[in-house]
Amino acid sequence: MTSAEANQLHLPSLTIEGFRGINKVSIPRLGRVTLLAGRNSSGKTTVLEAVRAFAARGREMVLSSLLRGRDEFSAVMDEDADEVPVPDLAALFHGREVFKGSKITIGPANDRNEDALAIELVPFNDEQSAMFGKLFPQEPFETLVLQAKFGSGKRKIPWLLLAEALAVPGSRDGRYNMYRRYRRANGDDDLPPALECRWLGPDVTPNHVLADLWDSVVLTDDEARAVDALRLVAGKAMERVALRAVDNRRRSVGPRFVVKLQDHRDPVPLKSIGEGASRLLGVSLSLSTSRRGFLLIDEAENGLHHSVHEGFWRMVLQAAKDNDVQVLATTHSFSCVRGFAKAVVESDSDGLLIRIERRSSETEIVSYAENELQVAAEQGIEVR
Repeated sequence: MTSAEANQLHLPSLTIEGFRGINKVSIPRLGRVTLLAGRNSSGKTTVLEAVRAFAARGREMVLSSLLRGRDEFSAVMDEDADEVPVPDLAALFHGREVFKGSKITIGPANDRNEDALAIELVPFNDEQSAMFGKLFPQEPFETLVLQAKFGSGKRKIPWLLLAEALAVPGSRDGRYNMYRRYRRANGDDDLPPALECRWLGPDVTPNHVLADLWDSVVLTDDEARAVDALRLVAGKAMERVALRAVDNRRRSVGPRFVVKLQDHRDPVPLKSIGEGASRLLGVSLSLSTSRRGFLLIDEAENGLHHSVHEGFWRMVLQAAKDNDVQVLATTHSFSCVRGFAKAVVESDSDGLLIRIERRSSETEIVSYAENELQVAAEQGIEVR
């Protein structure tokens, strides 16, 4: 990849500090498509989550989604002394330790702060502190709040962190009401616009999500690309794909995809072909609807037979280039790595393989250049 091409990427490199299980890690170069390999719990998914937070410029909705995705909640009391679950912000920080000055930094591996996202715990301003002091006069502590900052823009995120009060019996009454009031009063921000970013987890993408994506590509060249992707598992016998909504008089069972196969009079459900078909459709449609943004794929190999990995990565590499999408994906499958290596070597697209290792409490990075990928692909060298 030339320097001009690298500059076109939203993240030509990546540094993460203080985020979840990562104390500090720096990846000197990312590709148009980057595959992160490594053992379980090495930090692969955490890297994807960091990029997702970066693309959102630290906005609350995405941070909350990251926490909810891992069932990370804490409980606060409402005015009726009932527990209400709210996202546990402490889980975002390395070691789950939060105190004044705790900070997360995510951005390119350079010293330009305006290109990076910073999430930190800062004091309220005097007016806000006075308000909380009146509501909780019996609790002599400094009130902190989560702040997201990107370039010159910043936003106080409405999670109340009354850290020292958490251990005081009976001190939580009414806190959830304060949380809601603060959200209503502080809904605006001056953060820069979020980048397009789609996330595909390890599970099969639900039909209603696929249906929304399909509506945006139907009768375009991207529809043909999606059909070609499905032929990786269905073969040339697959002729067409359609979206149907079925109504059984009493209630709708929702949208479902059907395919027309050669020598079959009636269409058959897409899912009857196998889990890999839904996976391929989700990836191809997401590539078409993430232009000039990111596509993040966790456990890319899920549902795919080893025989289709090379074709899968060829499709991803070409679509990412055509649609100006930067793709980061994870795997712990050697077949997936080998298919990726072969596809990169035999194409003119920019793909990079990175192995993530966890040594003690530190995260280490090993990058594989194209010539090393070729050797690995030809000789079956283990690079997971």
